[in-house]
Amino acid sequence: MDLHLKGKTALVTGSTAGIGLEIGRKLAAEGADVIITGRDQTKLDQAIDAIRRSGGGTVRGVVADAATAEGAADLLKAAPEVDVLVNNLGVYEIKPFGEITDDDWRRYFEINVLSGARLARQYFPGMLKRNWGRIVFISSESGLVTPGEMVHYGMTKTAQLAVSRGIAALTKGSNVTVNSVLPGPTRSEGIIDFLKSLASDPQASASEIEAEFFAKHRSSSLVQRMIEPEEIADLVAYVASPLSSATNGAALRVDGGVTPTIA
Repeated sequence: MDLHLKGKTALVTGSTAGIGLEIGRKLAAEGADVIITGRDQTKLDQAIDAIRRSGGGTVRGVVADAATAEGAADLLKAAPEVDVLVNNLGVYEIKPFGEITDDDWRRYFEINVLSGARLARQYFPGMLKRNWGRIVFISSESGLVTPGEMVHYGMTKTAQLAVSRGIAALTKGSNVTVNSVLPGPTRSEGIIDFLKSLASDPQASASEIEAEFFAKHRSSSLVQRMIEPEEIADLVAYVASPLSSATNGAALRVDGGVTPTIA
């Protein structure tokens, strides 16, 4: 399927690995001109090379910490206008609630929430002026059902939904859309250590640890397995495309599961 992204400029934050890298790869394969970001030049170069091997549109990298005001200014200087903004940058960890410090709360909000809100604030007016644009926040199922082992993380993912929905309300009558994508647990470099920290037997096989995790901690998941980053990238590419013109202000879950009613 042609997603009609050829010639569109897309900025993807947190894109040197994992979900962000796959989103960049998919958008480039669909013909978009992709800008990826990272703090490490070597990792950025490796990610650029990986995306270029997929063919399609062009890709370039900007060394910047998108979680800071200085990094956001660097991105705006390197790319004054974008058609698609994917706010993927984020961090997570398991930490008992009583051990989450004030600095932890501030750091998680700065990285997971303010980074995306800041970039949206920069690029949104131009999208409205041109009467076309896509802003996509990569939130999480934790934004709907906050995990007790990651309260600070869940807070930021809920905040992303509020920011996304609020900005979407400002697009009324335009061809600009703002949406959130909510992945469930996704396969990544650090996921095995994450699962082991919750496992009754950290020495069990990876498949056994994964099965126990879904049985005990994510029983509402419909797929009952790790999501592959490519599966998330496919949905994001559609949401970022002109084909999704009627999808606005939505929170799109990747793995299904129980979605509570929010009054």
